[in-house]
Amino acid sequence: MEQLISFLSQTPSQDAGLLDAYSRTVTGVVGSVAESVVHIAVEKKVKDQRTRQDRSQNGAGSGFIISSDGFIITNNHVVENADSIKVSFVDGRRVTADIKGTDPSTDLAVLKVDESGLKAMQLGDSSALQVGQIAIAIGNPMGLQYTVTTGVVSALGRTLRASNGRLIDNVIQTDAALNPGNSGGPLVNSLGQVIGVNTAMISAAQGLCFAISSNLAARIAGQLILNGRIRRAQLGIAAQQVQLSSRMIAANKLTVDSGVYVYEIVPDGNYYNSELRIGDIIIAFDGQPVSSVDALHLLLSDKHIGKRVSVDVLRGGHKQAVQVIPGEMKF
Repeated sequence: MEQLISFLSQTPSQDAGLLDAYSRTVTGVVGSVAESVVHIAVEKKVKDQRTRQDRSQNGAGSGFIISSDGFIITNNHVVENADSIKVSFVDGRRVTADIKGTDPSTDLAVLKVDESGLKAMQLGDSSALQVGQIAIAIGNPMGLQYTVTTGVVSALGRTLRASNGRLIDNVIQTDAALNPGNSGGPLVNSLGQVIGVNTAMISAAQGLCFAISSNLAARIAGQLILNGRIRRAQLGIAAQQVQLSSRMIAANKLTVDSGVYVYEIVPDGNYYNSELRIGDIIIAFDGQPVSSVDALHLLLSDKHIGKRVSVDVLRGGHKQAVQVIPGEMKF
């Protein structure tokens, strides 16, 4: 009761002081990073469903500068199939941007503008995030440039399905409001460091917004800048997740209760998959357990391209090892 009375007896000046500390943090962050956040306008050709003719369609999103010589991170879905891309800076400059590389599997893209002396944002360590810490989203929702929303990190380790069906791991959930046009903009912490790339919202729910972690964005952006693409491995199969019977699990002393059922094998690719059979259930790849198609996708990294790998399968209910050589996935 004494604590309640003490709380209720706080003066307006005390409340203002608390609010002021929060406000100073947010305004300080926004002031330090505003010139590094950009507005992205795209134009693309789409098929008119009524006339079946091509027509121009305009779109917009956000992005942020990661190097002084003009590299910019945004979402893949912002610039996908764009015929022209224009980037606007906070000082009013508007320049043409080129796509350096895109990765639909993580919904990330890197743009390049022919500018120098730009102020780059610092990428923070998203693995150090804690639920409840301040999250500030900066972007251009609904065409309104340089809009700021604030909230907290609501949850960590979420997963999100990319447009090509792959799963994006370690996604950050936040209640900082996002709207169309925020896509590709930075989610930052109280130090002004980027902790995520704003990418999606659930429109039917309030306060459910998601950002790709800064650690994943840094890794993908680095590869896109160096190579223009992300190298991933493939086996040349079509498969789906299946549950394993308790008898199968016990007889083969398995650590997984589901596996990946192979229902199609594509021959003559840039891979070796001749030892696999339709009906095989993949349960391990290179010694790592496989319980779903998403788990298998995660294991098919560039380090396995062209390398002989052992795959454990259930064939006729019995466990056995076969050899594969993954090839590079072509987009």
